[in-house]
Amino acid sequence: MKLFRIGAVALAGIGFVTPAFSGEVTLDKSHTKVEFTVTHLTISDVTGRFDDFAAKGTFDEKASALSGLQVTIKAESINTNDADRDKHLRGADFFDTGKHPEITFKQSKPAVLRKGVPTAVVGDLTMRGVTKPVTLLLTYKGTVKDPWGNNKAGFSASTKVNRKDYGVSWSKTMDTGGAVVSDEVSISIAGEVAIK
Repeated sequence: MKLFRIGAVALAGIGFVTPAFSGEVTLDKSHTKVEFTVTHLTISDVTGRFDDFAAKGTFDEKASALSGLQVTIKAESINTNDADRDKHLRGADFFDTGKHPEITFKQSKPAVLRKGVPTAVVGDLTMRGVTKPVTLLLTYKGTVKDPWGNNKAGFSASTKVNRKDYGVSWSKTMDTGGAVVSDEVSISIAGEVAIK
């Protein structure tokens, strides 16, 4: 997800007061992470991340309204800290990044955010050429002015999807009957944006 301009984030500078604003939000990638978690062998959780992502959108602080959010993730940037596994994940058994280089989320209707309260942000997730509606639970953490005079906002967001709904279907069945890789994938995003 390299295009990540979300309307909501601030992990530092608590106590600063900024005037209300409205404008485009631009992802502060150095303070943002995009991660996913799956269950492995039915007994443990494995977490990976995407290193290349972005987003754009519009945030009106006075109305607490987020609209037009579009997120793009480069599937090739998947990173699970295991080179062989990452190569397999990029291949046809999973993301097939040669044919489907991007994972995208497009917000379908505006959302009114309340500070500290998880809010449903509805949109369409496209992965491996398949588009389905999903709901992100986004928590707006407030806005501040950083020591360099920039308006910043903080957010966290999460959702769960069934990877098989998107054709990411590889797995094997163990002797005990459980799957090597769970169908359900938890996705979490957290970070900061600059508002212009």
